[in-house]
Amino acid sequence: MSPTVPPPPLAPPRIPRRGRLTTWYRARSLRSRLTFLTAAAVAVAIALSALACWFIVEERMYGVVRSDLENARGGPQPLLTLEGCAATPQGALKNVQSSTQLAPNGAPVPRDTQFVVVGQTTIVCLPELASKAMAIEPGDVKALNLRWDQFVIREGHYTSGEPAMIRISPGRLKGTDQPVLIMVAASTKAVEDSLRQLAFLLGGVALGGVILAAVAGRLVARSALKPVDQLTDAVEHIARTEEVGTTIPVQGEDEIARLSTSFNSMSTALANSRERQTRLIADAGHELRTPLTSLRTNVDLLIRSDDTGRPLPPATRTKLLGNMKAQMQELTVLIGDLLQLSRPDSPKPVRTLAVVALHEIADRAVERAKLRGPGLVFETATTPWYVHADAAALERAVINLLDNAVKYSPPGGTIEVRLDGGVLTVRDHGPGIPPDELPYVFDRFWRSPSSRQLPGSGLGLSIVAQSVREAGGEVSLGPARNGGPGTLAAVRLPGGPAPG
Repeated sequence: MSPTVPPPPLAPPRIPRRGRLTTWYRARSLRSRLTFLTAAAVAVAIALSALACWFIVEERMYGVVRSDLENARGGPQPLLTLEGCAATPQGALKNVQSSTQLAPNGAPVPRDTQFVVVGQTTIVCLPELASKAMAIEPGDVKALNLRWDQFVIREGHYTSGEPAMIRISPGRLKGTDQPVLIMVAASTKAVEDSLRQLAFLLGGVALGGVILAAVAGRLVARSALKPVDQLTDAVEHIARTEEVGTTIPVQGEDEIARLSTSFNSMSTALANSRERQTRLIADAGHELRTPLTSLRTNVDLLIRSDDTGRPLPPATRTKLLGNMKAQMQELTVLIGDLLQLSRPDSPKPVRTLAVVALHEIADRAVERAKLRGPGLVFETATTPWYVHADAAALERAVINLLDNAVKYSPPGGTIEVRLDGGVLTVRDHGPGIPPDELPYVFDRFWRSPSSRQLPGSGLGLSIVAQSVREAGGEVSLGPARNGGPGTLAAVRLPGGPAPG
C-alpha cells in the first residue's frame, strides 16, 4: 500500500484591489477617515475645476488663432510664374531659400502661405519670403469643391513638425482654369507651450490645495471629534473603575451633542439602576435578618435543651415549632416577592400574555382573602372585563391589594371590591394612610412607621405596581371617597367587556 501523499497547501485567497482598499479604509481611525474624505473631496473639486479651467483656456486660445485665420488674406493671388515650385513642400521650400525669383502678382502674400497647383502632377509653390512649408494631407483636395469665398480650417503641422492650424480655400491659376489650393497657416506652438505651462501650474495648485485640505481636514476632524474623545475617555473610565454616573459636558445641538446627551442619560440611568439594586440588596438583607435571627434563636434553644438533657415542656416546644414554621413561611413569601421584583421593569415577552377575565380573577382573589380574614365582610360587585395580561401576575397583584386591605381592616370591618368599566377598586375601613406617606407606598420595602409591628416585608404594593404596569394599566392608592375612613386602591386596565 503506497503512502498517502498530503495535498498541497491551499494558496491564500487573492483579495481584490477594491477589497484591499476597503479593508485599509476601515482599519483607519475615524479622524484619519475624515481627513482622507476631506482631502479626497477637495482633490476631486480642484481636479474638476482645473480641468474646466484648462479646457476653457484651450478653447479661448485656439479660438483666437482660428479667428486670425478666418480674417487672413491669403489669396486668391494668381501666380505669374511657376518657377521655383516643386512636387513637395520640402522641395519648394528649398527652392525659395536658394532663389528669390518667385513672387506673386498684386498684394504681398503672408509668409505662412503656400499654393498647391492641383493637376495631373501636384505642384507646391511658396512666396519668396517663406521660411516654413506645410505638410499636405490627401483630404485637402476636397477644398476645391468649395466656392471662392469658402474655406476650411484644420489642425496640422509644418514639415519641420511644428504644430499649426491651417486654413484651406480654393483658387485658380491666372489665365488658366488650373485649380489651386491656397493654404494659410498659423503656428500653435506658443499656444501649446502656454497650455503645458498652465497644466503644470494647475497641477501644482491642485497638489497644494489637496495638502492644505488634508491639513485643514485633520484640524477640523480633531476639533469636531473632541466630544467623541471625551465620550471615549468617559466610557474607558467607567469600564476601568466601574463608576457609573460619569457625564461629559454637552455643547451645541448637533449630532455629537445628541450623542453626548444620550450617553449622559444612559450613564445616569445605569447609576440609578445600580443605586436601586444596592438599595434592594440592603433592604432585602435587612428584612431577611429578622426572621433568620429569630429562627437561629429558636433552633439554638432547642439544641441547648437537648444538649443539657433538660427538654422543654411540650407546650413551649410546640409554640417554638409553630413560630419557626411561621418564620419559614415569612421567609418563603419574602423570597418569592424578591424573585418577583428581580424581573426587569420592561413588559414580559408577548408569548406570556393572553386575554384573561379580570372579573374572574377578582372573584378568586376575594375567595382567598376571605380565608385570611374570616371575621371580615366582603362586599363584591363585578362586571365582565377582559384584559391582555399575564394571568398569574395579575392575580397576585389583586391578592396583594386584598391582603393589604385585610391587614389594615378592623375586626368585623367591611372590604368593598368593585369592578366597573375596567376600574377595579378595593376599599377598606381601616385607619387610612397619612397624606405625607402616599408618595412612598409603592416603593420597595417601604413600610409606614405606624405599621412596622404588623407582619409583611413592604413588597406587596411594589409587586402590584409592577404587574399593573406590565399589563399597560395604572394603579393608585389614596383616601376613601366622601371623606370616609379607610383607604381606596384603584387599578385601571385597558380592555373590553368581551374577549378579543
